[in-house]
Amino acid sequence: MKYRHLRNATALLTLGEHRLLVDPMLADAGALPGFKLFGAGRRRNPLVPLPAGAPAWLDAATGVLVTHEHPDHLDAAALRWIRARGLPVWSSHVDAASLRRKGLAVREVHDGSLGLDVEVVPARHGHGWFAWLMGPVSGYYLAHPDEPSVYLTSDAVLADAVLEAVDRLQPDVVVAPAGAADMGVGGRILFSVDELVALVRRAPGRVVLNHLEALDHCPTTRADLRERLRAEGLQGKVDIPEDGEELQFTRPDDHARPHPRVGPGPRPGLQKWLTARMAAT
Repeated sequence: MKYRHLRNATALLTLGEHRLLVDPMLADAGALPGFKLFGAGRRRNPLVPLPAGAPAWLDAATGVLVTHEHPDHLDAAALRWIRARGLPVWSSHVDAASLRRKGLAVREVHDGSLGLDVEVVPARHGHGWFAWLMGPVSGYYLAHPDEPSVYLTSDAVLADAVLEAVDRLQPDVVVAPAGAADMGVGGRILFSVDELVALVRRAPGRVVLNHLEALDHCPTTRADLRERLRAEGLQGKVDIPEDGEELQFTRPDDHARPHPRVGPGPRPGLQKWLTARMAAT
């Protein structure tokens, strides 16, 4: 398995024959408004451009995987890019109808999708009432028979569903957002640094941390995060890639894997209708 980190949550994930572009935010630096609603530090996003090799890596994609419709995971530039290439877009049932209305060739993620063992793991994008306003988010567990299994938490805080998925599915690699995003109201909407430490301790294998140094409402830096993980004695379990860096993982052994939970999963409702109004078009 290869994980090419591009920027923020955008990555090229290679699993077997699949090269999935995950959560593409392709806008030029400064093309989007600031996400911090209150307090100091509001700047236009993204804060940094895509790395120099991005065009070639994007051209290698065979499909797109979307965890939710926030513009830092699927922006207008990405929509134009996907439509121009006619790539299949994989999403949860919650997002599928909204994405189809945007002219995308959507395929719903479920067990067996892409020829993989798959589970959709709902995530909470924040705490309390603000998490509801942030809308539904889907994490994905993906297991190729010849590759390490990977759990993409997507934008999340350390809720019971995340910990239960880690304990039950025992993913070889966990990919989680580390920006500790705070819009200036409603508290943190991503893992705090303390929550990341707890997640890394709980994870059975490697942890890849992304969502860093690309958005105005994400104050955590790579340097500060590395220092905290060193202090906790956890640096050996964690990768914090630079933009453009590729990580490679091999399956640690051929032990039997737990089978993903099969079920209808969340369905779109009022929460999705509200957040879809604010999504990119």
